[in-house]
Amino acid sequence: MLQSNNRAAPAVLRFAGVISLLLRTSSAWLWASEEAASIHSIPLKKQYVPVQKDSKTVAYKTAYFGEVHVGAPHQTFTVVFDTGSGHLILPSTGCASPACAKHKRYNRTSSHSAVDIEYDGTKLRPDATERDQVAIAFGTGEVQGEFVSEDICLQPGTAEQGANRPGCVNLRVVLASKMTEDPFSHFDFDGVLGLGLQTLALSPEFSFFGQMLVQNPQMEPRFSVFLAQNEGVDSVISFGGHEEKFTAGEIQWVPVAMSELGYWQVKLKNVKIGNQVVEECQDGSCRAILDTGTSLLGVPRQAVRSMHRMLARPVPEEMSHQPGIDCRRLPGSQLDFEMGDAVMSLSPEDYSRPLPFNMTMPNQDKWRLFC
Repeated sequence: MLQSNNRAAPAVLRFAGVISLLLRTSSAWLWASEEAASIHSIPLKKQYVPVQKDSKTVAYKTAYFGEVHVGAPHQTFTVVFDTGSGHLILPSTGCASPACAKHKRYNRTSSHSAVDIEYDGTKLRPDATERDQVAIAFGTGEVQGEFVSEDICLQPGTAEQGANRPGCVNLRVVLASKMTEDPFSHFDFDGVLGLGLQTLALSPEFSFFGQMLVQNPQMEPRFSVFLAQNEGVDSVISFGGHEEKFTAGEIQWVPVAMSELGYWQVKLKNVKIGNQVVEECQDGSCRAILDTGTSLLGVPRQAVRSMHRMLARPVPEEMSHQPGIDCRRLPGSQLDFEMGDAVMSLSPEDYSRPLPFNMTMPNQDKWRLFC
């Protein structure tokens, strides 16, 4: 159902208190029945990991993760649902890396639904002395692993049901035999569930969302992510659509650009900071990847200096000597990403790091705090 030349469309929605994503494939309107397919929602936990400089916390990395259920009888793991990668990766009991030891590890011998395979799906021979390996690099860190075919479910169930029930899929999985310390030892989640387009995976059989649609034709080919702004509200990822109770506006669809690369990537018509247009994107040639696996806002190197200058604002003199200054609470310009008719807007609370920094004033023998 998901082909590399398919067009796919992400939607930008305004939810109550947060901007979120609804992603669909190009076959979104080819329903298998007249009844709306059921939605499978998974609550997400939020974790902050401080980024420190000179023993001070200058920013936070943030991760949202939820549970999936693997094998028969099922083993439950926490995973990051990552639109920027293409594979389900779980640490295995055969992994001795310190990063693996800090997390729950998949036990191959405990699951009677598991099949050891090579990367192309060929069943591993009982007398095999070698097997296919893979190395997968992330923005930071790397995973090395082997392959297994296994049943994956979004909700817990009985072993006898296997993958033959709604919300389950048989998938080729990467079992990590090595995981780097950074970043995997710093976070609480066990593994990564890639939700990129299937061209980002080794083959379509590794694509969780692609195989979910093939093996669950009654499911509407959409998934959505709601990231709550307030700590007391649960974040959620939903497969098969979105939950209306979280929305506070109409859905706006934006076509995916260069889908053959495998990313949920969109064209940026303009990037504005306040009333100023970022020159590097003024000609409409910029693109952005919608990546649920990172909490950072990444920009091209050539645009970093000008964007920092446009976003920076001085801390008021009367506050500069006060302890505990939080830049997220200080007024600043709105950051707008224009994607055709849809606009994604970020406030200073969204894009600012907490701690201000010292800046020497031009042609003056003094410094001033800036956010």
